[in-house]
Amino acid sequence: MATDTRYKPSSRSGASHGRPRKRKNPLGVFGAMSHIALVIWAILIIGPLLWTFLASFKNNTEIFGDPITLPSSFGWDAWGRAWEKAHIGQYMINTVFVVVCSTAATMLLGSMAAYVLSRYTFPGNRAIYFLFVSGMTFPVFLALVPLFFVVKNLGLIDTHLGVILVYTAYSLPFTVFFLSAFFKTLPTSVAEAAMMDGCSHTRTFFQIMVPMAKPGLVSITIFNILGQWNQYLLPIVLLSGNVEDKWLITQGVANISTNAGYEADWPGMFAALSMTIIPVMIIYIIFQRQIQSGLTSGAVK
Repeated sequence: MATDTRYKPSSRSGASHGRPRKRKNPLGVFGAMSHIALVIWAILIIGPLLWTFLASFKNNTEIFGDPITLPSSFGWDAWGRAWEKAHIGQYMINTVFVVVCSTAATMLLGSMAAYVLSRYTFPGNRAIYFLFVSGMTFPVFLALVPLFFVVKNLGLIDTHLGVILVYTAYSLPFTVFFLSAFFKTLPTSVAEAAMMDGCSHTRTFFQIMVPMAKPGLVSITIFNILGQWNQYLLPIVLLSGNVEDKWLITQGVANISTNAGYEADWPGMFAALSMTIIPVMIIYIIFQRQIQSGLTSGAVK
């Protein structure tokens, strides 16, 4: 008599296959706590910004009497006063001019210096690199007094050119530090092929390496724009009260804050603050993906 030797799964095995497996929580307790911390951090950041924007539509009574309520009406009177009476429009134009020029000079000089220091070997290479990096450890306020006399001796005090040169000098250390590490991640075979085809060092840099380093260049450009736009100590030292028409946006907002103690135009001050914040937020929102890709591409390559 033949016996059936085919494999028959046991009831225990079938039950185990039919039973759904429990998935492990990839986040865990620490992941949940990190998400809660991020939510709290977002509220702490967005809350004051939203309150500042809404306060620009209120009057003094509503700001101090009902600080957490919505404005009774959304009028643009405070924005008009801040733009015309407080000259925020003129200060914003001055700031855009200074930041554009200083950022362009920083990126041009910083990218060239970082490329040479990261791709070429010559005596004093590391010394020059560490000299740039050491500039990041030097606090700005310690150099205000000697910096004032240096700019004054050059005849550039109370001028936008003096501010542009100082902005460029103080932005170069971090720019060189960031781009040096980024240029090291780029493949050398492309540059060698371009040199073999007859490209000069200058042409290889501008036509080959700069397009390849676009994510890093965009990231550091945005960082420089944000840092220079919010700078306050350097403009207040280099642009005195005698040239009020050349002031930058931070000086204009500080002037409104000082006069608010006498004129009590708090909505105008909050409107000026909103005008200062909104352009920076727009720039960051537009280039958010480029910033993230620039910060992570060096680690991925």
